[in-house]
Amino acid sequence: MPETTAAKPRHLLSDLFKQKQTIIATFVLTKGVRTAQVLAHTGVDAVIVDCEHGNIDDSDMHDMVAAVAGSAVSPVVRIASADGTRIKRALDAGAYGILVPMVSSADEARSVVSWAKFPPIGSRGQGSPFACFELSIPTPAEYVATANEKLVTMVQIETAAAIENIEEICQVDGLDVVMIGPNDLALALLGYMPAKGDEPAYLEAIDKVVNSARKHGKKVGITAVDGQAAKKVKERFDFVVLGADVRVLQAWYARELSVARS
Repeated sequence: MPETTAAKPRHLLSDLFKQKQTIIATFVLTKGVRTAQVLAHTGVDAVIVDCEHGNIDDSDMHDMVAAVAGSAVSPVVRIASADGTRIKRALDAGAYGILVPMVSSADEARSVVSWAKFPPIGSRGQGSPFACFELSIPTPAEYVATANEKLVTMVQIETAAAIENIEEICQVDGLDVVMIGPNDLALALLGYMPAKGDEPAYLEAIDKVVNSARKHGKKVGITAVDGQAAKKVKERFDFVVLGADVRVLQAWYARELSVARS
């Protein structure tokens, strides 16, 4: 049987990180191939299919990952929780990276890495043919041979315990990115969200994450509510997640309806 490969190359998230540019991504919370395609065609580097807070089930996730990858944009899946089965499902669908929320210790980070990596590094099982399609790799054997290097493993830092343990978390082998979750971090440290941006405890926590990541060779990410906020942080962060489909759509209609009715 002849080998087949996809017509156009994929822009792997791991390759973008190696280019030392700030990657700009966005969240998609509403299910649907077309929604994922629309976001993938805006110019973002990656689309994060949000299975933690979004209205997206396993079947939707599979289809949306394929739609984003087919648009030559990196699909990432935010996992609902630190769970090996969910991580395997996302990577088997062809995700170029995973983002795992609420990781608070080095042991938890090591578990994430183990679930995301094939032996001998981790414990991920092989079996899905779909990931080959999304990464334009001809055979499962070639996918397995390159996946540990090519796929990006990210965890979210958004608890007081994670800030306490950030130095150890950033020393975990196989972990690529630590991403600050500003709202949950503000809730944990300040008791409210969003942060005003001038609270010493909050600013010190962010500095600690950035400094630890730099010290141990990890990339560091954060979310941004709009373009101005993203522009402000992109010199300091390697990975910036700009908005989410639901809030952007809601804000646009609220703004334009206000104009229309004025």
